[in-house]
Amino acid sequence: MSMVNMAPPKQRRSKGKGNHFRKPRRVVPWRRLLTGGLLIVLTLASAALVVAGARFAGQTLSSSDFFRIENIRVENNRRIPGKEILALSDVRAGANIFELDLQRIGRRIEQNPWIAEARVRRMFPDQLVIRVEERTPKAIVRLDYLYYVDASGQIFKRLERGDGLNFPVISGIERQALLEHRDATLQRLNEAIRLLEELEHRKVFRPADVSELKLDDTCGITLYTCKGGVPVRLGHDGFSAKLDRLEKIFPQLATRLGIIDYIDLNVARRVIVKLETGEARGKG
Repeated sequence: MSMVNMAPPKQRRSKGKGNHFRKPRRVVPWRRLLTGGLLIVLTLASAALVVAGARFAGQTLSSSDFFRIENIRVENNRRIPGKEILALSDVRAGANIFELDLQRIGRRIEQNPWIAEARVRRMFPDQLVIRVEERTPKAIVRLDYLYYVDASGQIFKRLERGDGLNFPVISGIERQALLEHRDATLQRLNEAIRLLEELEHRKVFRPADVSELKLDDTCGITLYTCKGGVPVRLGHDGFSAKLDRLEKIFPQLATRLGIIDYIDLNVARRVIVKLETGEARGKG
């Protein structure tokens, strides 16, 4: 009886060299690399062209006679002559409009104490416009010398010969206090300025009736009338209500200021008038 071999047949070994696997071949993406490199070259070339073009345009504009300044216009000046403002600007006709430093020109003009602000702008192709904001004196403050002070409380100019004196004088401020306690001193000065602005809206007792405002840490503000130099004691606050009371009787007092020692408005709902004879009257 024949025997059947049920065992699987033996596999034949290959006669290759060793038991190694063949590595896949690496494909280099030359097309993508070339495309990327070309884009980089084109980008760099474009940037270089833009820079060169901008430089060429700048050189062309700065050398072109088309942008040479032919006209300089000064606006909003009332006190300072236009010729003086032009001299401060140091801008000459024929200068190239692109080469001007507008902020620097404005700062030069603002060296004049009467100029609060100077705004400079170009108007193409050949004009320059200078618009100024001038300061307006609100009062004269007495320090070591007399100085103008504007509505913002800015002390901006020492008075010289020929300057107008027809302003109320603010006294009681020491220069040393202004240097050592600037904020507190300027606050007191601004209170006086606000009081003058309150007087400007009055119909009976106005800034023209006031010769001096004296500031004192203890007594507050005391006004002195132009006629007779009569002290009007206002204290520290409540100026509007106090002036309301004063205006009710000031027309009667105006003709008698020469014999009045002082007027005190610090008593609620009353006006205290002290005569030089020593007689005191309370009116309200």
